[in-house]
Amino acid sequence: MKIALVVDDEPLIRRQVAKALADYGFDEIFEAADGAQAVAMAATHSPLLTVMDVTMPVMDGITAAGKINRKPCGAIVLLTGTTDSETVSKAQDAGVHQYLMKPFKEEQLKISVDLAIHQFIELSNLRDEVAALKDSLETRKLVDRAKGLLMKQGLKEPEAHRKIQKLAMDKRKSLKEVAEAILLMEG
Repeated sequence: MKIALVVDDEPLIRRQVAKALADYGFDEIFEAADGAQAVAMAATHSPLLTVMDVTMPVMDGITAAGKINRKPCGAIVLLTGTTDSETVSKAQDAGVHQYLMKPFKEEQLKISVDLAIHQFIELSNLRDEVAALKDSLETRKLVDRAKGLLMKQGLKEPEAHRKIQKLAMDKRKSLKEVAEAILLMEG
């Protein structure tokens, strides 16, 4: 199910964007009138796409985008009439994926949506890859330290490594968990 969130303090703009997104294939579209509502709705509904104005009451769109991106759930497109470089820079810092000027044409919105979602997916994949690499590196460091402790007890490096592997298999634990347990027992 493709969920979108449309955020603008102008109901007419919200309806135009919601209609364009419905025509484009979004199954469920939620609407909010300010950034604070957007943050709450994004947390509740996890939209694949949020299209948001910059200038709104209660909380502006850039602040809301930054808060939504603390736990990213989808792409964010700013739809605004504001073009100054400071605003654009703040939008980049908040993790906005696309910036579209008002008034917009439906075709422009579709292109921005495609690019934003593609960019969001690419960034999500990179984040996942970095997290996996960090975990792998941390595991390797722990295993090396645990092997070092076992080697101090008289085992050679290959024997220490095999012992950790065997313990992991026998206990149905990961190498990381076994290494941590060895380090705790010796530590």
